[in-house]
Parts: sequence; structure tokens; C-alpha cells
Amino acid sequence: MTRSNAEFYDPLAEVYPLLFKDWEASIARQAKVLNGLLRAELGEGTLRILDCACGIGTQALGLARCGHHVTGSDLSEGAVERARREARRQGLEIPFLVADMTDLSAVADGEFDAVVALDNALPHLEREPLKAAARAMRAKVRAGGLLLASTRDYDRAIIDRPVVQGPEFYGREGERRIVHQVWEWTDEERIRIHLYITVQEGEGWNSQHFVGEYRAVLRSEITRSLEEAGFSSVRWLMPQESGFFQPLVMARAE
Repeated sequence: MTRSNAEFYDPLAEVYPLLFKDWEASIARQAKVLNGLLRAELGEGTLRILDCACGIGTQALGLARCGHHVTGSDLSEGAVERARREARRQGLEIPFLVADMTDLSAVADGEFDAVVALDNALPHLEREPLKAAARAMRAKVRAGGLLLASTRDYDRAIIDRPVVQGPEFYGREGERRIVHQVWEWTDEERIRIHLYITVQEGEGWNSQHFVGEYRAVLRSEITRSLEEAGFSSVRWLMPQESGFFQPLVMARAE
């Protein structure tokens, strides 16, 4: 992930929960699905999990609530600091640290049962950094352990080429907010996403604008990168099958 994307997430961290209708409910809902998948693949008991694209902790917090030992890392210092605050507020002991997913050497341990990179983190990466991230994640998961990642459905998006997502209206009258995205396709596969969060303040509205860079990475490219890095049994689960809100990829560490 490039520093420009860290600059996207650093200021976004303070308002990130506003992207959800109910952030706490989303944490619980995602954790239920992810915990079920992890336990189905790795068995019952406490798992040691590295969330290497933890953001402000949406998935890390939920998995820790399920009883797992979770470590979180992210390139965004702002997101990591927010995740630490949220863990303290909830009484959860989760070590969070700043680390680029393409080089996880800052994460001391290398024997995790599972490594996760969720909520469209991998499509921030160009081709070679994506391969580097796959190798870095493989180095952190034990033999027989699991990789679990999710992306938007870019196989569909690269055909449909959407230019807007939303708007979504959240909150009660007088405390409303509007969340929407404008997708600027800068070439055949690269997208500059303009994220707008508009919050009702008294009789007026205040809008914030954030810009992030993504690549419409096809599932076949991610599969190849994982296999080249030493993962096997790579398979994709679509939302209607998994219950997760994005396509998920699972793979075993050889």
C-alpha cells in the first residue's frame, strides 16, 4: 500500500464509523460470519489471528470478542491509533501496530493460525506489491493455517464500470447523514474513489471529502498471487454463499 492511501485513511479514521448504518451492529454481524468460517476450517478453540489490514478495528474487535487472540496492523497511523482507543474502550487486549501489508516484518510473530486482510484492502496494491503482500502474509501463517481476504466484486465492476455508489441516508431526523461515493476511472483498471460524508448540523449540513486510489483486481490475479506465494486450495465464496458483504477468498498455507 502506498503512502497516498495511508493519507486517505489517516483523516478518515476519526469519522469512519459514520460509513455504517450502525458500526457496532456491523462489527457483530461480520464477526459472526468470519468466526463461523474460521472455525469451520480450523476447528474449535482459540485461534491466533493477524489482521494485517485492520483499519480502525472493525474485524479485529469482533474476532477478539469471539475469544480469539488477535493482532492488528495497518499502514495508517491514524487508523491504528483509533483501533487502539476502541480496544481500550471495549476492554479488549489487542496489540495494534503500524505495518505495511507488503512487509510484515514489524509483526514479530510468524506462527498465526490465520491471517486476514478484509474490506477491500488488497485492491490498493499494484501487481508486484500484491505479490509481495501475498508472500508477507504467507510468512506469518503457520503451515496448514488459513488466509482469509475480501474485495469488492471487481470482476463485475470492470465490466459495468460504475460511477457512483449510494447515496445512503442514515440516522434520525435532525441527526441525518448521507454517505456516497463517486468512482473516477482513471484508466482501464484504476479507480480514484471520491468518498463524501455529509452530516446534518442543526439546520445545515457539513460535508467531508476523502479520495482513495484502488485497482480493479480480478479474482484470477489474486488467486495466482496467493498460489505463487505458497498458498493452496484457493477458493472464492460469494456473498450469497458466505453471508459476508463482499466476495471472500480462502486459502491454505502449504
